[in-house]
This record gives sequence, C-alpha cells and structure tokens, in this order.
Amino acid sequence: MALSLLANVDVLLGFAIFILTIFYRFEIPPVLGFLVTGILIGPYGLEILSSGHNVELNAELGIVFLLFTIGVDLSLKELWKMKKAVIGGGILQILVTTFLVIILCRSLGFSSPTSAFLGFLISLSSTAIVLKVLQEKNEVYTPHGKTSLAVLIFQDLAIVPLILITPMLAGSSVNLEGSLSNIFLKGSLIILVFILSAKFLVPWIFYHVGRTGNKELFLVSVVFICLSTALFTSSIGLSLALGAFLAGIVISGSQYSQQAMGNIVPLRDMFMSFFFVSIGMLLDIGYLFDHLPLLILASIALILVKAVAGIAVTFILGYPLRTSILTGLALSQVGEFSFVLSRLGVGEYSLLTEETYQAFLAVSIITMGVTPFLINASYKPADFFVKKVSGMAYGMKLVHGLYSEPIKEEEHVEPEMKDHLIIAGFGFSGKTVSKAAKASGIPHIIIEVNPETVKQEKQKGEKIYYGDATLEAVLEHAGVKNARVLITGISDATATAKIVEISKQLNPNICIIAKVRDLQEMKRLNALGADEIIPEEYETSVEIFVRLLEKYLVPREDIERLVNEVRANGYRMMRKLSVNTGTENEFNIKNGLPGVEIQVLEVGSGSSFAGKTLADLDFRKNHGVTVLSVRRGSDLIYTPEGNFLLQATDACILLGKPEDLCSIRRFFENVHG
Repeated sequence: MALSLLANVDVLLGFAIFILTIFYRFEIPPVLGFLVTGILIGPYGLEILSSGHNVELNAELGIVFLLFTIGVDLSLKELWKMKKAVIGGGILQILVTTFLVIILCRSLGFSSPTSAFLGFLISLSSTAIVLKVLQEKNEVYTPHGKTSLAVLIFQDLAIVPLILITPMLAGSSVNLEGSLSNIFLKGSLIILVFILSAKFLVPWIFYHVGRTGNKELFLVSVVFICLSTALFTSSIGLSLALGAFLAGIVISGSQYSQQAMGNIVPLRDMFMSFFFVSIGMLLDIGYLFDHLPLLILASIALILVKAVAGIAVTFILGYPLRTSILTGLALSQVGEFSFVLSRLGVGEYSLLTEETYQAFLAVSIITMGVTPFLINASYKPADFFVKKVSGMAYGMKLVHGLYSEPIKEEEHVEPEMKDHLIIAGFGFSGKTVSKAAKASGIPHIIIEVNPETVKQEKQKGEKIYYGDATLEAVLEHAGVKNARVLITGISDATATAKIVEISKQLNPNICIIAKVRDLQEMKRLNALGADEIIPEEYETSVEIFVRLLEKYLVPREDIERLVNEVRANGYRMMRKLSVNTGTENEFNIKNGLPGVEIQVLEVGSGSSFAGKTLADLDFRKNHGVTVLSVRRGSDLIYTPEGNFLLQATDACILLGKPEDLCSIRRFFENVHG
C-alpha cells in the first residue's frame, strides 16, 4: 500500500512538472495544467494510473485545507467594508445564474432537483484563474477587478451552505420532524464547541506553542486543529469541509491567524494539486472527443448565460456599462469549488448521472481553459459595445438613483467655469490631487464610477460626479472642453487610454497627466497625446534613488539637482547615472564620504558620559566620532558647544566610521565604561 501510494504520487508529480513547464511558457494557469495531468495519466488517458483511490485521499485533504484557509483569511471587517458588492453582488449573481440555468435545464428535460443542482454548480466561478489573470494584468484594483473579487469572495463562502443544501435537493432521507430536532441539536453542539474553542482552547494552545518559538510545532498544531474540527463535524453527520471552514473562522479572530495562514498555504497548494489531478482523471477523454461539437456549443451557452448574469448584476449594483461587461466576462467560467460540490451530486446523492457528470466536467474544463484568453480579449468588444450604445447607457445611468443622486439632478458645471481641473478616479491618487487642489485654490471636478464613493464624498462637500470617464458624454458634462488639466488616477490601463483619446478629441489643448502602473503603457499614452505620464515604477525608482544617495550622505543640493535631472530627462538620465560624465564639480559617491555613517545613541542613566561636558569627553580624539546635534526631550540642540553638559536620556546624533560607532555604543549604555 505504501509503495503503491508513493509510486502514484511520484508519477503524478513527474507528469505535472513536465506539463506545468509547458503551460508556463504559454501563460496558461496551473489549475489547467493539473487537470490535463489527470486526464493524461488517468484511466481514460494513458492508463498509467488505473485507480485514483490514493490520489483521491490526498484530494480530500486538499479540499479540507482549502476551506480552512478560506476561513482563516476571512476578515469580517474587510467583508463589511465591501458588503454591498460582496453580499449584494454575490447573492444576486448566484440567484440570477441559478435561475437562468434552471430554466435552460428544465427545457432540456432535466428534473427540478438536478436543474437546481446544476444551477449551483454553474453559478460558481474560478477564483484561482480569474485572480491570477487580473494580477498579471495589474487590474485587481480596477473597478471590474474589485467587483469580480467581491463576487468571488462570496462564492467561496457560499460553498458551505451549498454543501448543506445539496442533501435537501436529493430529498431521499429527509424526515422533517426528526431532522429539525437533529439539526437543532447538531447546530447547538457545533456553536457551543466553537465558541469555547475560539474563546479558550485555541488561544491557549497557540499561546503555549508560540512560547516555544518552534515553527515545526506551530505547523503541527495548526494541522491538528484543522483536521480535528473536520473529523468532529464529520462524526456528527456533516461534511469534513464544513468543519475545516469553521476551524479557520475560529483562528481568523485570533492574533495567530497570519502565522497559521503562512504555515498552511504550502500544504494547501500541494494537496489541491492532487484534487485537480483527481478531477482530471475522472474525465472520459473518449466522451470528450465523441461529443466535442455538442460540448463546445454547451460551453458557449454556459459562458453566455454566466456573462449575462454577471453583467446584469454588476449593472444593478450601479457600475458603468463597461465595468459590468468586463466583470461579467471575467466570471463566465465554472470554478474549482464546482468540482467539490459535483462530487457530492454524482456520488453521494445521485443528483447527476454519469453521462451528465462527464458532460459537466468537459464543459467546465473548456470554460476554464478559455478564460485567460476571454479576459484578455474582452476589452475591445466592451469598448466597441459601449461606444455604440453610449448614449442609451448613459441615459440609463441618469435615471439610476438607487445608490447616488442622478447626474441630471446634480449641480451642473457652471457655463463660465474655465481652466479648471478634472480628476478621473477618486482612489488614493485622486484623493491626494484633490487635497492639493483644494489647498491651492484650484477649481476642480471629480469623476468616479463607484456610486457609494460618490454618495459619501458628496456628503462631505466634494464636487464629485458619478460616471464612467471613458464616455464622451460624461467628460462633456464635466466641462472637458473648457478645462485646463485632466488627471487620471485609475489603475485600468485600457480605460486610461480611452480617457486620454476622447479628452484630446474634445479639447486638443487640454493638458493630460496620466498615472500608469508600468513603463509598457507609456508609449501608447504618448501616441494618444498624454502630456505627462507618471509610471508608478518610475516614481518608486526615483524614491529609491533618493534614499540611496541619502544613505551615502550625498549633500541635499546634489540630491535635488540629480533628481530634477532624472525627472527632466526621464529614464535616459537613469541609464547614464552609472557612467562618469567627466564633470569636475559632480559629486562622486566613491570619493565623497566613504565608510561614514550617522547614528543616534542615547545616554543611559548609568553611563559614564552623564554629567560631563563635550569638551571633557572629547569624542573626536578619544573615540573617533563627531557630535553633530543633541536631542533633549522635544528640543534639538544644533552644533552644541564644548561646555554643553550631557544628561541621562540625551540623544546624541553622531557621525563616524561604522566600527567607531559600534565601539562607542557601550559607553552610552547603562554600564560604566
């Protein structure tokens, strides 16, 4: 048995390494690599592994650890901040998708329980794939990225109630009178155990384990708590996954949650790879090729249904049409949790026939496979569609007063207002620019796509308008034709380019300052007419450059001169900094102040320095360091004279070589030197 298990795992990992390496070159998500690995080595592929029993044991652990990490990572405070998108968007997305799938499945002749179960399966999307694509494109914090993330968070949490609802759909062993009392007793027992665990047991265990400082012991403790709670819920007739999730919830409220997460993530990733491989092994590759045209049509239908549901829900939440389209397309695949749920439906509760299950697996894998390409290709169709119906879409936004007052009812831009500033996006950058504009007395207008932000900021007196700045009508409403400057502070590169293009068409003389995330976006914005482009990478490198020069004690005027030249000449200057230009007056780090540091040391109460003057101590002669300044309480004494008397708790700012500063440190401590 042990040899068989090791052999299976060894073969699995070998094939996974080979396939994932190929997938990496084509930027295909690892999840699909593990699924393909299972298809190839499974009983329907090359038959290298004829039985997936050992793999399924590890897959079960993968599900347990996955639910556990979701529970640990669940921050109730963060969820509350995103409550409208998480709860409202998540519930609506699952309900709308399930409703559409039920109608479709009933028309195809499926029973009501099976139709509802398929609705649950299809309503879930892939957190792993969507987030990976958005992270690679630096779009997690764009409007469609944040909305997608909010819905995905709710879907991940919804797997727990969906697991509990599944037996009710089967209806085979539901005795209402007996089950109500059982549910009440089990629920009461779970609540009691987990309240006691959260309040007493878990903190006590982690406190004593943490005191040892042993990382291995902490890891063992985390795994023990996870598996123990999973086995506890399983022993009273509930699922292992539910227990693991509740264990994570218990730990998430403690101060040990981040350490627990760091320890469990490698185990989760390892065992989840087995889970996806086991799913791939279940797919009959012969069935896939025999019914390929039908399965492709079914995949297209599924993507359309989920996209329509996602677009409708995001639009109902009050987001612009473009954001709604991008969000709907991003969530249009079947997710990994659908596989977790489907195992219950096909095995334990017989809600799916084997043929239906094979069709579901094939369609799910196809939709997951096309997701990266669909997201990457979604921007042009979204822009084209928005452009064609922009007037109608904007009109619908005018009457949308659920989360913010309609734009038509808001205060309009004064006709005589000219030379004002337009800020597109009210994130961190937008807020910073707005504060600076207020302090400088610059008239400005803010355009923001988040209706909740608009509502809150209007209450604070901000001149902020709801709308998508990629729409011509929104920019005209903000007075772009009479504006002097437009600043974009959004993270969506495609939307930024669209704003620049339209603004320059409406007002060729407007100065546009655009923020971008990386240098690749600069050429495109330059071609569209952006006047100033500030890449985040660029400003970060400039700040690092400043800190570097300060560390080498380069004079402040030299730092300012070099930074000004860097900003004036762009990256050409950054490339030339390593080359000696031959100018005699330039500051050279190598020849400037080699091996010199500045440290702050405090005079201890028992130090021999306390009660003596600087002249008596003669730091330069006796210790090789120079006292630049002394801080006493809140006062700073610059260039103290020789008769300055040091007192305990005085902080001396010293200049000298590292070895001399290290040597003098002991004289400052509470022990007489």
